[in-house]
Amino acid sequence: MSLQWTIIASFLYAEIAIVLLLALPIASPSKWQKFFKSRFLAYISGQASIYFLILIGVLVLCLLDAIREMQKYSNMESSDHQHLDAEMQGNMRLFRAQRNFYISGFALFLLIVIRRMVQMISELATLLAQAEANYRQAQSATVAARTMLDKAGAGDEQTKKEIEDLRSQIATLEKELNKEKKDKEAVKSQAESLNKEYDRLSEEHSQLQKKITIASGGGDSKKDE
Repeated sequence: MSLQWTIIASFLYAEIAIVLLLALPIASPSKWQKFFKSRFLAYISGQASIYFLILIGVLVLCLLDAIREMQKYSNMESSDHQHLDAEMQGNMRLFRAQRNFYISGFALFLLIVIRRMVQMISELATLLAQAEANYRQAQSATVAARTMLDKAGAGDEQTKKEIEDLRSQIATLEKELNKEKKDKEAVKSQAESLNKEYDRLSEEHSQLQKKITIASGGGDSKKDE
């Protein structure tokens, strides 16, 4: 494997490790968000979009190069009256082109997945923090309103009107509290759906990785012969 493809394969393995760290229940979304907002990552995030586009461009070029090599050696394989050594060399180069295609394709796919996972984790952490803050605010307002109602006795019309207003505020706050509970449950459901989607992607990646391993074993045996 050339230096170029060794670097891309190492980058692919690093991406797999990052996806596992983000998907496994190692830390809560709020902790991940604090990590994303650390000084080091904040310094990098200023140029993150440029780095992302550069990586996307490099991986796309490598993917296109692998496709070109696959087409080239597939055509050579289909020609007639080739010498045995030339045919074996062509098969070996075709295998390498296919291997490079899978490596660059998976690296490109996981790069997009990681970016999307980071965005969803940040959004989830923000929604959870907002829901928690609204929940506490609604609880505090409800307790304060009920305390005022307990202290308020039977009085004049203005006092009764204030009591009615307070009751209306309590009803509104209770509705908002129920809404925040539902939003919090919806956020948790979204997080569970994200984990299920990752499990599905991981299973597909594992199956394709097995195919690469099997193909690599076949290519090595041909080379040994």
